[in-house]
Amino acid sequence: MLKKERITDKKSALLSATLTLVNNHGFHNAPMAKIAKLAGVSPATIYLYFEHKQDLINNLYLEVKKSFSDSAFSGYEDEMSVKKGFEIIWFNIANYKLNHVSEATFLSQCDNSPTIDEAIRIEGLKNLQPLLDLWERGKKEGIIKPLSAFILYAHTVYPLSFLLEMQEREIFTLDEKVKGEMFQVAWDAIKM
Repeated sequence: MLKKERITDKKSALLSATLTLVNNHGFHNAPMAKIAKLAGVSPATIYLYFEHKQDLINNLYLEVKKSFSDSAFSGYEDEMSVKKGFEIIWFNIANYKLNHVSEATFLSQCDNSPTIDEAIRIEGLKNLQPLLDLWERGKKEGIIKPLSAFILYAHTVYPLSFLLEMQEREIFTLDEKVKGEMFQVAWDAIKM
């Protein structure tokens, strides 16, 4: 059992180091040697867990995407009204992004970069299926505009990334009042 814990610790340390380096220096300026050094392991250790850097990045993406999705759907139930379900999911996403800034920054970089393999990106999107299903139900019930999920996401969730970046620069504050206003704008953007 102790050996497995040590393995998990090293793998977690590598993923954490990668998250830090990618967020601070970008994908291309996070070489394996720096990742290993920051994780406190030898460079050869990386290859016990990951085939290559792309494998490490893809694994980190899937792990962060799963954490994001687990948080996003906390308290959500399929039988909720479309608006109530969307409200819970939206606020969960906002709170995740506010409370897990490093992870949110990483996901935003991944969304805006070709670095993540397309097959891995598609795998990561599966974690958002409950939201996609909710939107589909909303379209069928005539509650949500019949738009692509990409357009719905762009108008409801993606603006959070922009405002969080402004908050990180200390030129905007995303408090509870603003979150409430943002949710209303997001809902108004997609409702019929």
